[in-house]
Amino acid sequence: MDNKVETVAPNPEFDLLGFFFAFFSFVWLLAMMLVPNNITWFIQQMLIVGGVDWFWGIWPLVHLGQLVAILIPTILLTAFWQQKRYQTIFKTWLAAATYFTFLWPVRLAPFTAARTAVSLQIACSAVFLICLYLYLRRTPPPPTHNQPSPPLMTLFAPLIFLIWLTIGALGSPLDTLLNFTAALLFAAIMTLIICRILWPGLAQTSEGFGWDITTAGYVGGLTLLIGATGFGTNGSQILLMYTLPTLAWLIATLLPRTITANRPSSQTETRSLFYLLTAATAGPLLFFDPDEILLVLFGRDAFFWVVISIALIVIIGWSVGIVLPFTHQFLRTMPPQLASSITIISLLALLPIYFFIGQPGFHGEKLFVIFADQADLSSATIITDYDQRRQFVYDTLVNQADNSQTNIRQSLDRLGIDYTSYYLVNALAVDANPFLRRWLEAQPGVERVIDNPMLRPMPLQPAISNLGMSEPATEPQWNLTMINAPQVWSQFAVRGQGIIIGQSDSGVDGQHPELSQQYRGYNGDDDYNWYDPWYDTTEPQDWSGHGTHTLGTILGQTVGVAPDAQWFGCSNLARNLANPTYYLDCMQFMLAPFPQGGDPFRDGDPTRSAHVLNNSWGCPPIEGCDPKSLQPAVAALRAAGIFVVASAGNDGDYGCETVQNPIAIYDESFTVGAVDASNELATFSSVGPVAVDDSYRLKPDIVAPGVDVYSAMPNNKYLNNDGTSMAGPHVVGVVALIWSANPDLIGDIDTTEQIIIDTAIPYTNARPICGDSTNNSYGYGLINAYGAVEAALQRR
Repeated sequence: MDNKVETVAPNPEFDLLGFFFAFFSFVWLLAMMLVPNNITWFIQQMLIVGGVDWFWGIWPLVHLGQLVAILIPTILLTAFWQQKRYQTIFKTWLAAATYFTFLWPVRLAPFTAARTAVSLQIACSAVFLICLYLYLRRTPPPPTHNQPSPPLMTLFAPLIFLIWLTIGALGSPLDTLLNFTAALLFAAIMTLIICRILWPGLAQTSEGFGWDITTAGYVGGLTLLIGATGFGTNGSQILLMYTLPTLAWLIATLLPRTITANRPSSQTETRSLFYLLTAATAGPLLFFDPDEILLVLFGRDAFFWVVISIALIVIIGWSVGIVLPFTHQFLRTMPPQLASSITIISLLALLPIYFFIGQPGFHGEKLFVIFADQADLSSATIITDYDQRRQFVYDTLVNQADNSQTNIRQSLDRLGIDYTSYYLVNALAVDANPFLRRWLEAQPGVERVIDNPMLRPMPLQPAISNLGMSEPATEPQWNLTMINAPQVWSQFAVRGQGIIIGQSDSGVDGQHPELSQQYRGYNGDDDYNWYDPWYDTTEPQDWSGHGTHTLGTILGQTVGVAPDAQWFGCSNLARNLANPTYYLDCMQFMLAPFPQGGDPFRDGDPTRSAHVLNNSWGCPPIEGCDPKSLQPAVAALRAAGIFVVASAGNDGDYGCETVQNPIAIYDESFTVGAVDASNELATFSSVGPVAVDDSYRLKPDIVAPGVDVYSAMPNNKYLNNDGTSMAGPHVVGVVALIWSANPDLIGDIDTTEQIIIDTAIPYTNARPICGDSTNNSYGYGLINAYGAVEAALQRR
C-alpha cells in the first residue's frame, strides 16, 4: 500500500535575526573545530620531531574545551529558537556536538595505541547510535515513497574510495576489520543526523532549490566537520576533517528533499548517502595508519601522500558540488538500473586497480619476541686473534639462536605464520595478532614480546634529496680544526688507512666524490658491502641525505676526519622511522656481512666486519624499542671487538635525563653529545644521566662538533647540518685514526675509550648540571684527535 504524503507549505518568513545567529554560530563552530585541532596537532608533531611523544596527554583537555565551546551555544539556540528553519539548523549542530561529547574517551588512547583508539571509536559510536535511534523514534519519520530512484550518491563512492585505495595500504586484517566497523558506525550516525534531522526541517521550510542547496551545504558540511573532528584521532582527524565536509554540497544536490517538501525520500536515497559516507570515511581509516601521519616522516612519505589524497578529494567534492546543480534534472531522470550498473562496474574495477596500481595485501602488526637466554660471550675477550674472536662471537650467537628458537619456529611453521629469526639479539620478528601475542608470551624461554611497528608501503619510493650546494670544501672546516684532525694528518701521516667503517643510516650516495673511492665495493662488488632491508637495492643509495652527510664527516675526501678509511653500509632508516628489527638487520650485517640475497645465519662472514660503527640514530618508543631491546646486540658487538659509537639524541631542550633511547643509553656504547663552534653545548644535545633503565649512568661520554657541520649530500651536493647525528661521526673518525696509527689497539675497546677520555679537552663550566656531575652534559670533554693519536702511538 502506498504511503500517503503530506504537503507542508514553505515558511514564507525570512528570519533575519536567525540568519545572523546561524552565520555567527557557523563561524564560531568552524573555528572551534579547526583552530585547536590544527594547532595542537602541529605542536605535537614538532615535539615528536624533537623526540617527545608524551604530548598526546593534552588531547583530552583540548577535546574537553572544544565540547564546552560548542555545546553551550548549540543547546541555547536549539532551546530558545522558535523559527522552524533555523531551529533545524541549530538542532543538527547540537546532534553533532552531542556525538562529539560521546567521543571524548577516544582522546584517552595513547599516541601509539591506534588499536585502542579505534576500539574506543567503535564503543563510543555504538552507544551514541543507540541513543540517537531511541531519540529519533520519538519523532515521526519523514515520508517515503516506493517509486524507484537512482542511487546517485553511490555513483561517487567508488571514485572517493579509489583515491585512498591506490595511494595507501591496508594494515593488518584485524586493524582493517576494526576500522571498517568504526567507519560503518560513523556513516550511520551522520546519515541519521542528515536524513532525519537536517533534511526534513529544511524541506518543510523550503526557500527554493538554490537557497536549500546553499544552506544544506554549509550546515551539512559543518555537521560532518564536527563529527569528523571528534571521531578522528592522532592523524586521522586531519584526513577526515578536510575531506568529509567537501562532500556536503554533492550530498545536498542529490538528495531530492531539498527541491520541494512535496517530494519525499526513498530508502534507496538514504542507503546511497550511507554508502557514500562509508566509502569516504573507511578509505582513509583503512589505507593510512594515523600513527604514520607524521611530519617526522619528511619528504615523499605518508604525510605527503595524505596531502595529495586530501587535495584530490577536495577538488572532486567542490567541483562536483558546483557542477551538479546544473545537471540535477538529468541525473534524476537517469534510470535506476543504469545508475546501479555504473556503480557495480565501478566497484568491480576497483579490484584490478588495487592489485596492479595499489599496494595489495595486509601490512603491519609485527611483534618482536625476545628470548630469555642470550648468548654467553664472556670468553670472547680472551681470544687474542681478531678474526678468531669475531668468528667465535658469530658462531656462538647463531648456535644459541638456532637451539633456543627451534620449538617456537616449528610451531609457527605448522601454523603458517611468517617470521624472521635474529641472532645478535636472540629474538624473532613475527607476523602476529593479539591472540598469537598472548600465546607467544606464554611460551617457555620467551622473556617478553614488544611491538615491532612496520611502516606501510607508499605508491613510490621516497625521492632522493637534492638539497645543498655544489661546492666542495677547499680547506679543512672549523669542525675538523676544532678537534685537531689536520694536525694528525700532517704530523703523523695518519688518515685512517686500514680501518673499516660500518655505516647504518638512511643510506649512502655511493657515487659521491667524497665517498666513492673509499667504498669497499668500489670495484663494483656489492656482495658483503651493501644491504638494504627496506627496498632491496643492490648498490648504495641514500633517500634523505642523512647517511651521506654523516659518513662524509667520518671519511669524506675533503670534509672527513679519516679520509683514507674504507666503508661499507646498510640502510636502516630509509623512511626516518624504523623499528627494532630494521636496526638489528643492519647491526647483524655490520658483524657478519653476507652476499646479496644471502642468509644472515648461514652466509655471514665476520672476518669482513666493520672495525668501528657509526650510529647517528636512536630507537624511541614510537619505533617499538624499550630500554633493553637492543642491549644484547651492542654487548655482542663490543665482545667481538667492534667499537660502537652512538649519537646522544636531540632532546636536550627538554632538560636532564634526556639521553633516553637505545642505543645511546647503553654502557657498551660510546655516546656523543654536540657542541658548537664556540665550544658551547648545543641546546638540543641530550644530557644524562640515563634514567629510563634506572641505571643513572653517566652519559654522554664525550662531545664533538654538531652545529653547522659542512658535509656531503646526495647528487654531489654539500650542506650544513645540526644534530648529535653530526657529532657522533667525528668520534668514529677519531677511533679510525687511533686504530690506524696503532693497529695493536684494534678490538681493544676499553683501552681505546680510556685514551679518548684521558686526552679529551675538559670543561670546567659545564651547564646544565644534571645528577651528581657536570659530565652528564659534556661527558669527559671535547674529543681531541691529535692528543688521542699521540697517546695511541706511545702505546706501540
